[in-house]
Amino acid sequence: MYLSRVRVDLNGLSRESLFEIMGGGAYAAHQLLWQLFPGHDGARPFLFRQEMEEGDAGLNKAPKGLPLFYVLSDREPAASLGLLEVQCKPFAPALAAGDQLAFRLRANPTVAKSVAGKRGQRADVMMAAKKPFSPEQRTSEECARAMDQAARDWLKTRAEGAGFRLPVTPEIGAYRQHELNKPGRRDAIQFSSVDYEGLLEVTEPERLIETLAHGLGRAKAFGCGLMLLRRP
Repeated sequence: MYLSRVRVDLNGLSRESLFEIMGGGAYAAHQLLWQLFPGHDGARPFLFRQEMEEGDAGLNKAPKGLPLFYVLSDREPAASLGLLEVQCKPFAPALAAGDQLAFRLRANPTVAKSVAGKRGQRADVMMAAKKPFSPEQRTSEECARAMDQAARDWLKTRAEGAGFRLPVTPEIGAYRQHELNKPGRRDAIQFSSVDYEGLLEVTEPERLIETLAHGLGRAKAFGCGLMLLRRP
């Protein structure tokens, strides 16, 4: 696998794509990043996460506020002159049971929802946690805690099968609802994302590496599922 930091030369984008990516448009970002893999014909070979540059403009630094992508791929990406700048390194983590690692994850937490007479559907776990509250209560701290707990429970239930456990309660960051318009599709694509940050303990190294390669949760084509690890 390869882990890359990808920066965009905004001068190489159309005005429409520029505004969409600067606004966090996941479909436009997904289409743009495909250009890192010219000639590939098959299943998407990468996961990605979009962030914004936090540094200041200066020597060898991009201006603050420009889009930055982390990309994990099963093949080495190719920079696109005048459009995509790539800093890439092989990614083969040496993990052992008991290792504790700091992690960041942007995920799409959903649960199966049964509807009589219809095919099974997926439901946003945070919206499901919010639903029992009356409209007046939905801005309360109690409702916010219930939504955050639902997001934490979603990750906890998936940890064991993903090769890790959570020794401490993870932090819940930004919760966003997305609506994307895809060319040729009549209805907008809707999904949510939640940012997690915390500490994990490796229980099954090979299983965790497999999880990293394939991503965690759904909406992987739209910037969800990539887990970033570092030694604390």
